[in-house]
Amino acid sequence: MGKYHELAKEIVKNVGGKENVTGLVHCITRLRFTLKDESRANDEVLKHMEGVVTVMKSGGQYQVVIGNHVPEVFEDVMPLLDLKEDAAPEEKKSGKLLDRAVDVVSGIFQPILGIMAACGMLKGLNTLFVTLELYTSTCGGYMIINAAGDALFTFLPLFLGYTAAKKFGLKPMLGLAVGAAMCYPGIQLSSVSAGAEPLYNVLGSTMFSSPVYIDFFGIPIISVDYTGTVIPVILAVWFASKCEKLFNRFIPDLVKFFFVPMLTLAVTLPVSVLFLGPVATFGSTLISEFTLAIRGFSPLLAGAVVGLTWQILVIFGMHWGFIPVYINNVMTLGYDNVMMPFFACTFATSAVVMAIFFKTKDRKLKEMAIPNFISGIFGVTEPAIYGILLPLKKPFIISCIAGGIGGAFYGHFNFRKFILGGMGIFELPNMMNPDGSMGNILVAFAGIAISMAAGFLLTMIFYHEDEKPAIAGPEEDRTVYSPLKGKVIPLSEIKDEAFSSGLLGLGAAIQPEEGVLYAPADGTISSFFPTGHAVGITTDDGMELLIHVGMDTVQLEGKGFYPLVQTGDRVRKGQKLLEFDLAAIQEAGYSTVTPVLVVNHDEFGGVEVAGTGSVQAQDPVLTVTGKDEA
Repeated sequence: MGKYHELAKEIVKNVGGKENVTGLVHCITRLRFTLKDESRANDEVLKHMEGVVTVMKSGGQYQVVIGNHVPEVFEDVMPLLDLKEDAAPEEKKSGKLLDRAVDVVSGIFQPILGIMAACGMLKGLNTLFVTLELYTSTCGGYMIINAAGDALFTFLPLFLGYTAAKKFGLKPMLGLAVGAAMCYPGIQLSSVSAGAEPLYNVLGSTMFSSPVYIDFFGIPIISVDYTGTVIPVILAVWFASKCEKLFNRFIPDLVKFFFVPMLTLAVTLPVSVLFLGPVATFGSTLISEFTLAIRGFSPLLAGAVVGLTWQILVIFGMHWGFIPVYINNVMTLGYDNVMMPFFACTFATSAVVMAIFFKTKDRKLKEMAIPNFISGIFGVTEPAIYGILLPLKKPFIISCIAGGIGGAFYGHFNFRKFILGGMGIFELPNMMNPDGSMGNILVAFAGIAISMAAGFLLTMIFYHEDEKPAIAGPEEDRTVYSPLKGKVIPLSEIKDEAFSSGLLGLGAAIQPEEGVLYAPADGTISSFFPTGHAVGITTDDGMELLIHVGMDTVQLEGKGFYPLVQTGDRVRKGQKLLEFDLAAIQEAGYSTVTPVLVVNHDEFGGVEVAGTGSVQAQDPVLTVTGKDEA
């Protein structure tokens, strides 16, 4: 039950009840009902209802104007109506494939960034205190602190099962159950193989040769350790979300409560351990074999490839493919020199974060940078990757390049690690050559310096925060620049009460002369409706802007609108956001007049229009005055 459940009930009641509703969609500000009989709706009750801005009737739709939080109200209204699933069309999947992938990965990891950074720092401090001989690694204090720091990383599938479920639309507790099942000791390689001979091997003549210790009713299960992994549980939860939706369609309501989760788990876990988990593992194996082949050709090139791609592998959890090679080399050769170029990435990432700290004017970003820098130096870079570098994109690319530079140096000079264990700077003692020579540890320090210098300097030179200004104070004025070329007209002249009355925000309207919409200020796209007709922007200095191209143009269902950005993108003033076909909109019978509104105007002193008449794109159109603190 959502926070707008009571409001949703009153809305449904006053549009004539669920039996009067044949369809419901929403645009960026309005619930758009299709009613059997509009005369049964209580217009005046709805207009004066707390949480409703006004009521409009247009194009055969009964429109209840809500405001920017209309999607949340929509989610609470839909369960109260007897509508088929296809009554509310899904939003279009927009944007590049890479951008969508980054959005999914970031969305899954974002909720655990804080605790991930905290755990990484705990592990690093614990190792430091042991190195300083304040206590030993066998004492109870060490073990308890290590448990606090290491638990998240050991049981990462549980945490990711929960967050991935929320991202994929699965019930979060069900996602948690999937993650827990994948960490269950009885199916981990280390548990099932303890003191036992494999039943047989599968794929024995290939690089994917794997022992089989247990089967699933005769079907061999390739044994994998899923604790600490990433991709297998994400794939499993994604598959579970599809199963849940399928079962929800066919299971009777009377037994859905327990039958749907039971069947979802019963299908998901076997498919995951039989197929999804091994596929992710085989992907890791391919990567490690490819790296070994390159090293045989050129150690410098191999080191550069490991350093360049390591952070990308970390994102998808495929870096685990190197672990068997690493362990085997140390145990059989007495050292590892294949995986170790990744060591450069830890410090390259930390240096990029530190450079961002010096360059950014974003207070929140500065607050994140210091703990993420410390966590990175201690060997845990995930908080920095998911919390800062990946969302900003260019710094992530810079960190990969800097890691490649450091990795190439380590590969060329045959950098080695002789003892397993340690993270970040606390790995350095394990890089001391057992014969007492200092050459390898000097290479380690030189590589750290090279990686950090490359990361820091490249970021300072090439990363620009889109000329992002400091956040303006409440007393300062702000300027909104025209997003269109055209003619400025007062809002009061718009033939739409929701806009003309100022109920949705204060500002001006523009009659466009060309079909290109530009960003009116630096900021972030807070919403871009799938039909492309309306966009919300949160500016860097605190304004929430709404630009609505045309009146009732949502009914064109995207025809003639061509978005160039998507929700979540950072944009610069003057950047193209949208192209639209003016002639097609007018031929369809819709007005092209475009309101430009400051939605959160009540947080400021006022909104002043620069003047009416012709305006070029990027000419000042609104001045938002600051509050007088006196």
